[in-house]
Amino acid sequence: MNYRDIYRQWIEDPYYDEETKAELLAIKDEKEIEDRFYKELEFGTAGMRGIIGAGTNRMNKYTVRKAAQGLANFVKKQGQSGNGIVIAYDCRRCSYDFALETALVMAANNIKSFLFDELRPTPELSFAVRYLGCAAGVVITASHNPKEYNGFKTYGSDGCQLPPKESNQVIKEVESIKNISEIYCMEKEEALKQGLLEIIGKEIDDAYINAVKSVGINPELCREYGKDTKIIYTPLHGTGNKPVRRVLKEIGFNNVLVVKEQELPDPDFSTVKYPNPEEKAVFNIAIQMAEKEDVELIIGTDPDADRVGVVVKDDKGEFITLTGNQIGCLLLEYILSQRQQRNNLPENAFVVKTIVTSDLARKITENYGAEIIDVLTGFKFIGEQIKLLHDTGKKEFIFGFEESYGYLSGTHARDKDAVVASMLIAEVYTWYKSRGMNLYQGLLELFKKYGYVKEGVDSFTLKGKEGLEKINNAMESLRNMNITKVGGKDVHILADYEKQIRRNLKTNKESKINMPISNVLHYTMDPGFWFCVRPSGTEPKIKIYYGVTSNSLEGSEKELDNLRKDVLSIIKPLLD
Repeated sequence: MNYRDIYRQWIEDPYYDEETKAELLAIKDEKEIEDRFYKELEFGTAGMRGIIGAGTNRMNKYTVRKAAQGLANFVKKQGQSGNGIVIAYDCRRCSYDFALETALVMAANNIKSFLFDELRPTPELSFAVRYLGCAAGVVITASHNPKEYNGFKTYGSDGCQLPPKESNQVIKEVESIKNISEIYCMEKEEALKQGLLEIIGKEIDDAYINAVKSVGINPELCREYGKDTKIIYTPLHGTGNKPVRRVLKEIGFNNVLVVKEQELPDPDFSTVKYPNPEEKAVFNIAIQMAEKEDVELIIGTDPDADRVGVVVKDDKGEFITLTGNQIGCLLLEYILSQRQQRNNLPENAFVVKTIVTSDLARKITENYGAEIIDVLTGFKFIGEQIKLLHDTGKKEFIFGFEESYGYLSGTHARDKDAVVASMLIAEVYTWYKSRGMNLYQGLLELFKKYGYVKEGVDSFTLKGKEGLEKINNAMESLRNMNITKVGGKDVHILADYEKQIRRNLKTNKESKINMPISNVLHYTMDPGFWFCVRPSGTEPKIKIYYGVTSNSLEGSEKELDNLRKDVLSIIKPLLD
C-alpha cells in the first residue's frame, strides 16, 4: 500500500479512535500526510523516537502498542515472561499514557509490569530493572529533544540499553507485526486485579539513592564544605528535581537553590527553546539567579535526568558553560587521582569513552595506569563493556562518559546517570574549593598538566523524507571523496565503521575494525587532530565532531576554527 492507502485505512478502520481520525482529517497539506505515512516510525537500536501525532511515522498509542508487542514477543521467546518488565516515564506530553499502553499490552501477553507511580529519571529505570530482577525495561522519553517529541527506549535484563544482537531481535519482532489493529490491550483494572500490573515507587527510590551515594569518594569533604556551599540547580522542568535535590542534601549540601521557574514538570518546557543542557541559553534564568545570589556553580539536568550540564565562572568572572568533554575529564581526573591517593584504584581498572569523546580522557586514564576502551557512540556500548568485563570479574569499571553530557560512575545503573554525575560534580567542586580553586581553575590545571585539548561539534537537522535522503547521499559522497588534507593537516587514517575498515592513507594498509557496523566516518590527522561524521539513528540529523590540541588555550581555539571551517566547506555543500 502507498501512503494514501494507509492514511485512508487509519481514517476508516474502527480500531483507531475518533480523536486520531479527527486529527488526520484536519490535515490539508499533502506533504504532511505523506510524511506521516510514507514509512513506519523506525524501531532502531536505541528504541523508537519521533514527533507526537497520528500516523505510522509518529509517536502515538498505536505505534507504542506495536513497539510494546514486539518487545513482549522478544521476552517470551527468551523464556523470561515470568520475570516481568519495569516501566518509567518522564514529563513529556503523553508519557504516562504511552507507559500505561505498554503495561497493558504486556498484561495481555501475560507479562507483569512494574509501573512507577510518577515520573522518574532514566537511570533509575536502569537501576530498577536489575533491582527487581526483570527481563526488560522501558522508559518513555525523548531525552533532550524538542517538546514535540517522545520516545520508547528499551533495556535488557542487565539494565543496559539492548546491544546490537538483542536489539536486532526486537526490531525483527516489531517489523513482523503487519497489522496494528490486531494488538490487544488488557483493561487497567483487570491487569491490576490479575497481578499483571503493580505500581512501584518509594522502595525503589530509597534503594537507588543509597546506591548513588555509595559512589561518593570524599563524603567527609562534602560534609565539611557542603553546609556553606551554595549551588544553583535546575531540572529544566524534568525528572531530576526530586532525586538530585535529595542526594545533594543527604551528602551534606544544605544550600542548593532551585530555579523556581524550571522546577516543576512542564511538557511544553516553557522557559527554554528546547531542554538541552548542552546549550547555554537554557541556563539564562539560572545565571541571573547566580549573579544575584553570588553563586559560582550551576548544575542542570535534562528532562529524563540522564544528561547534565554545568555553568561556572571563568577567570574574568563571567559565566561559561563547560563542554561535555570538559565535565567528563574533570570528573575522571578527580575519581582516578582520589582513588589512587586512597589506595583503592585497582590494577585492572578500566574507563570507557566513545570514539568522538575527548583524547584528553586517554591521557588522564593512562597517567594513572588504567586502561581506556573506545566504543561507538551510544551509552549502551559503555554499558555493554561493564557487562563483558566488570560483571565477569575480568576488570573493574571505574568511569564511562560521552561528549554529549552523559556520565556514569559505579555500576548501580548501566546507562548515563545525571543524578550520580550531579553528586560528583558537587563533590569535585568542594575538592577544588578545599585547594583554594574553583572548577574553571581546575580545568586550566588539567590543560597545563596534559595539554590544551579542545573539541567542537556541529549539528545539522533537515526535514522529513527528503532530509534523510540528503544525509544518506552526503555520507556516500564523503566515502567516495579522497580527503587527504584538512585544517592544514594531512589525513593519516580513515576509519569507516560501516565498512569496518581502518585505512592508513600513507601506506594504504588496511585493518579490520572490531566494532558493530555503524554509518560513521572518522578521520585522524596529526596526533590530537581528528574529525568524525555521524548521522543520527533516530531523526534526519547529521553531526560533525572535531578534536585538536595545542600548547595554549588560544592556540587550541585557533586550530579548532581552522579545522571546522575546512571540514564544513566540504560537508555543507553536500547537504544543500
